[in-house]
Amino acid sequence: MPFHSFLSSLFLILLSTCAQAERADRNKPIHLEADRATVEDYKQKGTFRTSIFTGNVILTQGTLILRADKVIMKEDNTGYRHATAHGNLVSYRQKRDGVNEYVEAWSRRAEYDNKTDKIELFGSARLKRGMDEVEGDYISYDISSDFFQVQGQPQPENDKHSDHRVRVIIQPKAKQADTDTDTDTDTDTDTDTDTDTDTDTDTDTKK
Repeated sequence: MPFHSFLSSLFLILLSTCAQAERADRNKPIHLEADRATVEDYKQKGTFRTSIFTGNVILTQGTLILRADKVIMKEDNTGYRHATAHGNLVSYRQKRDGVNEYVEAWSRRAEYDNKTDKIELFGSARLKRGMDEVEGDYISYDISSDFFQVQGQPQPENDKHSDHRVRVIIQPKAKQADTDTDTDTDTDTDTDTDTDTDTDTDTDTKK
């Protein structure tokens, strides 16, 4: 197995349970704000309605927030939408399901499809959940199944010095055993203190 394929498989295992987006978001309406917008209606041709939003664009769907300089939104005849976001830095943020924690991501271009419930990040892509981070040239996140795929940029044959590899940071979890030991120690100390106090009281009474 090529080394880059091994890395991709490893990161899929590490990150597949790393985040679980708010499941109710998919059934909520999409809202868009921008400085300018144009709409081209092609429904009579049975294809797409295309809307182009430019200038400080903000796309929201429930807890999902996508920010970009430009967003091209295509709607099919069943009402599903596909958004392509461009910008110096496109940002994505969405709440995890059942916990007060967010998944955040950044890239040069992003594509969001609310039919497949999937977001793809292209170019200098970075994704963060809590203290865990992953970086690559391409990141794909299936919101429904919590499945990530991360790829690095292929290294040109004539460029042996540039670093195009995937990077990942996974923070260690707190050890439960250490926490239990500390709790037991504190309890024993308090018990000893109470015993000493009772002994002193009995001595004073006899005097």
